[in-house]
Amino acid sequence: MRRLDISSRGAVLASILALAASPASAFYFPGTAPTSYKQGDAVPLFVNHLTPADSQYDPKLRSVFSFDYYHPEFHFCQPDGGPKEIRESLGSILFGDRIQTSPFELRMGKNESCKSLCQATYEPNDAVFVNSRIYQGYDLNWLIDGLPAAQLLKDPNTDQPFYSPGFALGMVNEGTPEFNNHYDILIDYHEASKDSYRVVGVLVDPYSMHDSNNCNDAQSAVVLNENEVNKVSFTYSVYWRESPTPFATRWDKYLHVYDPKIHWFSLVNSAVIVVFLVGMVSTILVRTLKKDIARYNRLDQFALDDFGENGDVEDGVAEDSGWKLVHGDVFRPPKNPLLLSVLIGNGAQLFAMTALTIAFALLGFLSPSNRGALGTVIIIFYTLFGFVGGYVSARTYKFFHGESWKLCFFYTPFALPGLVFATFFLLNLFVWGRGASGAVPFTTMLVVVVIWFVISVPLSVAGSWLGFKQAAFDPPVRTNQIPRQIPPAGGYLRPLPSMALAGVLPFGAIFVELYFIMNSIWFSKVYYMFGFLFLCFGLMIITSAAVTVLMIYFLLCAENYHWQWRSFFTAGASAAYVFASCLLYWVKDVSWTSWTSGVVYLGYSALLSCLVFVLTGTIGFCASWLFVMKIYSSIKVD
Repeated sequence: MRRLDISSRGAVLASILALAASPASAFYFPGTAPTSYKQGDAVPLFVNHLTPADSQYDPKLRSVFSFDYYHPEFHFCQPDGGPKEIRESLGSILFGDRIQTSPFELRMGKNESCKSLCQATYEPNDAVFVNSRIYQGYDLNWLIDGLPAAQLLKDPNTDQPFYSPGFALGMVNEGTPEFNNHYDILIDYHEASKDSYRVVGVLVDPYSMHDSNNCNDAQSAVVLNENEVNKVSFTYSVYWRESPTPFATRWDKYLHVYDPKIHWFSLVNSAVIVVFLVGMVSTILVRTLKKDIARYNRLDQFALDDFGENGDVEDGVAEDSGWKLVHGDVFRPPKNPLLLSVLIGNGAQLFAMTALTIAFALLGFLSPSNRGALGTVIIIFYTLFGFVGGYVSARTYKFFHGESWKLCFFYTPFALPGLVFATFFLLNLFVWGRGASGAVPFTTMLVVVVIWFVISVPLSVAGSWLGFKQAAFDPPVRTNQIPRQIPPAGGYLRPLPSMALAGVLPFGAIFVELYFIMNSIWFSKVYYMFGFLFLCFGLMIITSAAVTVLMIYFLLCAENYHWQWRSFFTAGASAAYVFASCLLYWVKDVSWTSWTSGVVYLGYSALLSCLVFVLTGTIGFCASWLFVMKIYSSIKVD
């Protein structure tokens, strides 16, 4: 249930106060220094943006735009002298956080009841705006000592209580939007030492009360009339509760895993697919290829004329395995080698950034208490790994015998990052046009551009220069001057069927975690299941490599030597399934009330799919390149 019924307010508060915090058993997040308070010390309450969420009225998400807490139409109470901005990290700003001071006064260990904040006036247009946000299920987000103010929910499957960050702006009761103007704030604290207390949990239970002078009477709710001026009084109560939960594990009650059996089922299913694929590839490499290579090397001992007279042997070899027949063309440069090299370089950069980010998160260094740490680390790693992207791009282009080196140096740091930045900037205009807080400020955009040009571009150029100076990889066989004619392919060896068959397998390894990640992004939930994500990422790498090698082997046996682009698109085809899953997610879990929300959603979904395409395509190409180099270095060719 989205929030608790207001008629049972007394019972709810009593049950929350009686609920003992269970001993935590999770891990400690490095880098989170505790803040200790003495009895009566001021504990600041900061406010963050309002975010859309699923609601009791409608379980679907109806907006992608977040709003500043002090957005004029909300008329929330402000501190004396106006709110002050709290310094945030780059990642926090990019993800839409807008943290500011508030007028709430909290004293450690001091209970207060029905304390007045202010009275606000809502014009008819303001009432329309606020009621629309209530229908859309918007949540308020507060921070107390770095912990998000949460609502107490129960897992419908296990009936286990947990803290869900954020609490409702209002609720819809029999089709009528009721605006919450009173907040019961329950704060868990732990006594670390004598007269030294630490905040370990924050719950907020909001209510809608028309009579602000009697906070115990919640029978008459505040309903903003959209045809006249409305007067609303804001009040709050504070209750402190001692808890046995230590500071190191205070996030345990927030980090709730929904449906863990689904995660394990997905991992087991993906592992079975990986074992099957690896078994098939191993069979080909160990048995079939070994026999092929031995047969080819035996036949090379005979003269060409004698070999031609033995028609049965010749036909048997050609029918059994035709991959040796294209040895003079398999290392022929592909069409558009510059574009492929740039994509592979950017894919290597994405791979290094993704792998290291997941590893850091797995070790606990990206704590949710360090707001924006994930976004900041992604930007830092991607910037630093520009050297890897330039180096891999240059080595690949040199292997393809490319000559436009200046273009390779230029496109590698600008092509894909430029596309990402342009898309982000365009979508940001839509967010800015709605007046949402998720719009990235111009100064932050400027910082990102400066980081890009000052750090990433020079590192990429340096990597490209070093790769250019390195000796090119020597193919194990010579390339013929005249290209061999390629016979027509049929069935699953045609480009689209092979991509459709191969792309679904890597997607199958990640689709469950992808769903939970999308829930985390669009429903503003905390995602921390990096152990599952790490395993899924590993399974995706193995699956992409194995299925691409398998398809390239069949392609070479069909005497088609155009494996370079085919390997990239075969593994990258999983991106089409990622985008299809985004569309399915739209149909199942969201229902936009404005076309701009749909544009922003589709834009970011397409951008995500594009990055997945480059990442998985690079994995498929590298695996196929190693496979082709290995098998053709094992045969004897005159």
